Amino acid sequence: MQDQSYYARYIGSAVGGGALEAEPSERLAAGRDRVPVSGDVLAQFRQQLETERADIERELAELGAEPDGSIQVSLDEGFADAAQATSERAKVLSFVEGLINRLHDVQSALGRIDRGVYGRCERCGSDIPPERLEAVPTARLCMSCAQKR
Repeated sequence: MQDQSYYARYIGSAVGGGALEAEPSERLAAGRDRVPVSGDVLAQFRQQLETERADIERELAELGAEPDGSIQVSLDEGFADAAQATSERAKVLSFVEGLINRLHDVQSALGRIDRGVYGRCERCGSDIPPERLEAVPTARLCMSCAQKR
């Protein structure tokens, strides 16, 4: 029955009088058969996020920025052209802004772990599948809600 569509299985079940049995992915999408994040897996996500936070903070420090967003960008005095110096500064500031946004996402995910809500969609409250969390450890939304954005 795996090759049949959900609709075909429903019709077949209704005609045959049997109970409707949805595929595991359909049950998960419907919020049944929830798969909570286990303690060991949660510890791995925490370690991964803490490592990422340290890496981001190190990169920010190398660029002369602080995690709070303050920045001391010093460009080489050898720049002969002020336009080139301004362009270089804009590139550094853009990179720093991206790092700070990423740092906020990581800190937010660590906060959700601390509050015991890591892996739960902030919009609909359903569990975020572990596969999504593996791909995007800072995910706040399940795939369904993320696609509606």
